[in-house]
Amino acid sequence: MEKEKAEPVPEAENDNTPCPPAEEKEEEKIKVRLLRTVVENQDPSCKFGIMDQNNLVEMRTIRRFLRARDLDVDKAASMLLKYLKWRQTFVPNGQISPSDVPNEIAQNKMFAQGFDKQGRPISVTLGARHFINKKGGVHEFKRFIVFGLDKLCARTPAGQEKFVIIGDLQGWGYANIDIRAYMGALSI
Repeated sequence: MEKEKAEPVPEAENDNTPCPPAEEKEEEKIKVRLLRTVVENQDPSCKFGIMDQNNLVEMRTIRRFLRARDLDVDKAASMLLKYLKWRQTFVPNGQISPSDVPNEIAQNKMFAQGFDKQGRPISVTLGARHFINKKGGVHEFKRFIVFGLDKLCARTPAGQEKFVIIGDLQGWGYANIDIRAYMGALSI
């Protein structure tokens, strides 16, 4: 009996999409520069670079807004300016500190769990550990969501634009239902 040879399995690409042609990449680079110029002209206080305490905007954030609007610079500029205005009012210091959301953190409901095979950061959220927060209310819950997403995005390696959130609803029931908080989170 002859042994059958197993054929090698090709490795999966990082984002499961084909690489765009060189001219598409060049067009995107040109439109990123154009979007940056348009946004700077409409809001001179906007600074570009790495997002930190000074509210600088990363270039990959600009690219993400441009891609979300199919490389339409005007639509992307409008969307990005709305985001920056929201960010300045909701997160005025550039980041939310753990001391801003102590009641939500005390519930131990969100965890960072390493990376998946494609290099995307993983977060696990336990629905059974969410209880109505009477001290901080809906505003603290919304800030906690932004805090968690910011931490997840900060763990995203260069070249990766996606992350994974696993919602574990085992044990989730009537005591965990907080419609106001859920509606608040959707309004972010």
